[in-house]
Amino acid sequence: MKKKILIVDDEISIGLLLSRFLTKKGFEVSNVTSGKKVMQALREERFDLVLCDYRLDDTNGKEILIYVKEHYPHTSVIIITGYSDIKLAVELIKLGAFDYIEKPLYTDEILNTINKALEAQGELRSVKHLDHAGCKDVSDRFNCQEYINGESAASAFLLKQIQLIAPTGYTVILTGKSGTGKECVAKTIHLNSSRREQPFVAMDCGSLTKELAASEFFGHEKGAFTGAAFTKVGHFEQANGGTLFLDEVGNLSYEIQATLLRAVQERKIKRIGSTKEIDVDVRLIVATNENLKEAIEKGAFREDLYHRFDEFSIHVPALKDRDQDILIFAEHFLATANQELNKEIKGFSDEVKQCLLAYHWPGNVRELKNVIRRIALLTDGDWIEPQVLPLEFGMADYPKKPGEKKAALFPHRSNHDPSLNLRHAAKEAEYHTILEVLRAVNFNKTKAAKILNIDRKTLYNKIKFIDPEKGI
Repeated sequence: MKKKILIVDDEISIGLLLSRFLTKKGFEVSNVTSGKKVMQALREERFDLVLCDYRLDDTNGKEILIYVKEHYPHTSVIIITGYSDIKLAVELIKLGAFDYIEKPLYTDEILNTINKALEAQGELRSVKHLDHAGCKDVSDRFNCQEYINGESAASAFLLKQIQLIAPTGYTVILTGKSGTGKECVAKTIHLNSSRREQPFVAMDCGSLTKELAASEFFGHEKGAFTGAAFTKVGHFEQANGGTLFLDEVGNLSYEIQATLLRAVQERKIKRIGSTKEIDVDVRLIVATNENLKEAIEKGAFREDLYHRFDEFSIHVPALKDRDQDILIFAEHFLATANQELNKEIKGFSDEVKQCLLAYHWPGNVRELKNVIRRIALLTDGDWIEPQVLPLEFGMADYPKKPGEKKAALFPHRSNHDPSLNLRHAAKEAEYHTILEVLRAVNFNKTKAAKILNIDRKTLYNKIKFIDPEKGI
């Protein structure tokens, strides 16, 4: 079912442009130009999200936000503003806005913010529904998340650990290879804790420079340093009362680790350029695909900070260690892809199932999800057939002895496959180069970006957009 969005903007041209863009992205969109019409539209129809300009002829976004949250609490609200006012932004967030977007508008930012709002909305509804139904079992809630729980022994053990730790306030270290779903586990812990009604804020430590890290963690005051044109609220403040998830924590510089240790110990922070201490009540969940104990021995990670984090550890297993779950995950991602692409693919052929089980999945669950999305896009019939699988699946039965030849699962798929034309050759080469580098550095995206001589954001974009039919 398509998500319904109500656009509120008294500039008709902007409203129409937004409407056309979001309609192309699969949303059902309605437009109104005044606060009075908002109330009428909400009475007549149920909307999942309201995208509202802050300044209107007859009212403002704040008043509309208050009205929506009072009368339609399950509807998300995103405010569009042409004024970079951090105090206003904080006030809007406190009043219940999911986020705000500054003008000029960028389509990628709008779409990303909308998708995050709808995702958060779905998670919260799932938890409330289960609580109302009297369901207290984490295994039921886990199935509401992006990655469903599997049936393997490794999945069962993971679930028991989540059940044990979620109700506590313990800080948790999540270990495991890239793509195993550590952020999903962190969200599941948060949604099954007493903090589930409060924010879950995810922070990618791998992309932080020494100069920006303190500002991202703790925020800064206007004029605190060159370029600080406005006051910034840091991630600790954003997550106050809820959970702060720090991904790739092993990539933090030693200097930032020292600053972070004080905040973790004292539960107090200072914005850069301020003398005022701010109390924060945040549960920390950190993730790493590196061995932090080895990093301690090398002097790259503080031992005292490690022990502050290590109140409880959970290892998220690789997909190859959960082979009983591969087809379960695949069916789940296919159902999601069907909804996303408005298709009704029934399932996988036996040959495709064989290939999915034989492949070694170096990119883990993330790679599986992207492969399923790609092959669903390429499939026109009722069943997914071998010819739509990525090229590397043609040699999925990898040899165990050095020098032994790989056995092709699909001997009928030759090097003269008509799908292998010059138009795809460059993208295919770039894809395999990036994949090879990622595998070499254990899918550490920061290290991969350095080797490839591109920034981390560019790497993320290439992973996603090398080919709309390809994913890592």
